[in-house]
Amino acid sequence: YGGPHAEVNCINSVAEVNRHLISSSTLYVSLEPCAHFGKTPPCADLIIEKNIPKVVVACHDSFAQVNGCGIQKLRNAGIEVVENIMEKAAINLNKRFFHFHRYQKPYVTLKWAQTADGFVAGENFQALPISNAYTNRWVHKMRASEMAIMIGTNTAIHDAPSLTTRHWVGRNPVRVVIDKQLQLNKEADLFNEAATTIILNEVKEARDGHLHYFKINKEEHLLPQLLQLLFQKNINSLIVEGGPALLQSFVEEGLWNEAYIITNEALFLRSGVKAASLPADKFISSWHMAGDKIVYYNNLPSPSETNIT
Repeated sequence: YGGPHAEVNCINSVAEVNRHLISSSTLYVSLEPCAHFGKTPPCADLIIEKNIPKVVVACHDSFAQVNGCGIQKLRNAGIEVVENIMEKAAINLNKRFFHFHRYQKPYVTLKWAQTADGFVAGENFQALPISNAYTNRWVHKMRASEMAIMIGTNTAIHDAPSLTTRHWVGRNPVRVVIDKQLQLNKEADLFNEAATTIILNEVKEARDGHLHYFKINKEEHLLPQLLQLLFQKNINSLIVEGGPALLQSFVEEGLWNEAYIITNEALFLRSGVKAASLPADKFISSWHMAGDKIVYYNNLPSPSETNIT
């Protein structure tokens, strides 16, 4: 957040020997160029400055400070603008951004792995490997697409996760963990310097390097407080990989946008910790990945915000 936009990176990537070609090029963008001063200068101004004669825009930016202004600014400068090329695909690509600005909260994805008979762990939360190596890499690819990742206290204790993208090339998301009484071991991988970690607790509000302590109001529901905090921090997406209690809370409060359930169809546990559940009418599709079954659910407020099939 706050770094150069795609238009800037694209133009800057042109080798010096080829920069004379910019003024005779066509620029393709998935989202309307911005026309306002925010964390960075307007991209529309840069396009005009570089004398780019034609811009192909996949979809409008619904953000109030843009919303057609970027396109109009380009046209006023004599630039040819072609609109709505592959619009549905572009809306899906930018769904986190659109949802964040429209609803003032992050786009929430739920994910868990379960056995064929619907368990996520053994008795007393005993951790066990469920998904295969290929699916694990796919999950880490998902993580690299999200700005934050969340678990609860039990998952932190029993799974000892690091919540990084170590099996995929990409940035580590901001980690969010519930630790109401600050009982978790701060020497655990979850708290290393691989990523900023937000600790939701009832004890203190503080910052210790990459550890950010956010004191929650125990008289209010936790999840709305969390989503408001992430909105204030300009974190536009969250993937939740916690235990069934945390996941079910998101489901019951209607605070989720899509969900992926990974099922090892060859593994039966018979007893243990039961998985969360999702409304059957939110089912969209399913497929297999090297033996694991993946089921996709969608709970978007508006069908126009996604084009997943």
